[in-house]
Amino acid sequence: MESLPMSFKSALHSWMSFRRGWLLAAVLGISLLSGCASVTPLAYRGQTPTFDLKQYFNGRLTAVGIVFDRSGKMTRRFHVTIDASWKGDVGTLDEHFIYNDGAKQERIWTIRELPEKDGEKRYIGTAGDVIGEAIGRAAGNALNWHYTLALPVDGTVYNVQFDDWMYLMDDHVLLNHSVITKFGFKVGSVFLSFNKP
Repeated sequence: MESLPMSFKSALHSWMSFRRGWLLAAVLGISLLSGCASVTPLAYRGQTPTFDLKQYFNGRLTAVGIVFDRSGKMTRRFHVTIDASWKGDVGTLDEHFIYNDGAKQERIWTIRELPEKDGEKRYIGTAGDVIGEAIGRAAGNALNWHYTLALPVDGTVYNVQFDDWMYLMDDHVLLNHSVITKFGFKVGSVFLSFNKP
């Protein structure tokens, strides 16, 4: 190493520092991602009241919600009315949104209850603007959905991922927090409070 020209040594030292930096960033990134991914509904299996999706989402419900951008600034507010019904293990949730800017939106979910597995209730959901299937898992008072949504923003449609958590507070109130990501980066979040009469 001592016989190498100073400029080469300097370049090599910079490259090694760069490489160590990327390695450290990769290790930290993997640690953070695995830390985020470690929470499952089973962490809430002892929490009550127990969330039964078929029981709660049955009949007419209402909700209010707030949409936040990635910095945490509120960008939209909305009210939603949901008419939900079940035939056996297949449910339909007809959602009607009205936003504070006057915009309206409808989403119709079809949800299928699957057999329990490893102590978790399991569900699959589909909707017109959901890419593929939404995967739901529940235990205790919590339900977690993962899905990709085709989200229109200013005339362009973006496919974004939702990590959607629902927590049953009592027979009437269900709180819902969703983190929205694109390419693994948080781009926004949504908070809803459902009310069942």
